[in-house]
Amino acid sequence: MVDDPPGKRRESTAPGSIPPPPRVGYWSSMEELAKRLAAVRARIERAAERAGRDPAGILLLAVTKIFPAQAIQDAYALGLREFGENYVQEFEGKAPVVGDLPGARFHLIGHLQSNKTAKAAELFQVIQTIDSAKLARRLDASGRAMDVLLEVKLSPEESKHGADPAEVAALVAAVRACPNLNLRGLMTMPPWSEDPEAPRAYFRQLRELAAEHGLAELSMGMSNDLETAIEEGSTCVRVGTALFGKRKKPV
Repeated sequence: MVDDPPGKRRESTAPGSIPPPPRVGYWSSMEELAKRLAAVRARIERAAERAGRDPAGILLLAVTKIFPAQAIQDAYALGLREFGENYVQEFEGKAPVVGDLPGARFHLIGHLQSNKTAKAAELFQVIQTIDSAKLARRLDASGRAMDVLLEVKLSPEESKHGADPAEVAALVAAVRACPNLNLRGLMTMPPWSEDPEAPRAYFRQLRELAAEHGLAELSMGMSNDLETAIEEGSTCVRVGTALFGKRKKPV
């Protein structure tokens, strides 16, 4: 008997057994998800080729907020290992199901409140949204080693979070003084636009800001604008909709 790959669940069922639950209206089958994944990877490769970059240097972060734990399990079975979640409390409910998947890493990409830093440090291997020295010190105090990025607010929208660009130098120094935090780079969330070219100036500004501070990693670009982000130097694209479909809040 041949074992399934790690994280792979059998979809066939023996006579009289209970079939697996439906995929709650997101992706209808593993075959469909595999096609979506292949399409996203092809987009990344084409954008990297246009920019004269190696696509191997661009991380595909599968964003699974609001999706069930099954989304992580299915994507894991297809070879993905890096997953992004927006809410500490939501992922706390999924972690018992997916937290032990070998080689999987979970990134917090949503705003982190200081009163949730201890739980976030337990659940996530990467925090992409540090926006204050206070938050950095609280995470460091957890005693857990983790990779971190600084979130920078380049958008004028009130709903967006992040440090002001003028504060980045001081924040870089504060994080580098924290022995448990490994500062990797910067992330940003530009204003939403259906035009994939609209965020280019924001992506370029983040790249220039990272270069000023010797930071190599840039988390920027999503399903709609990942090509623009890659052309401007992104090393991590955060993709949810293009992989799993449009999100549907639980009823």
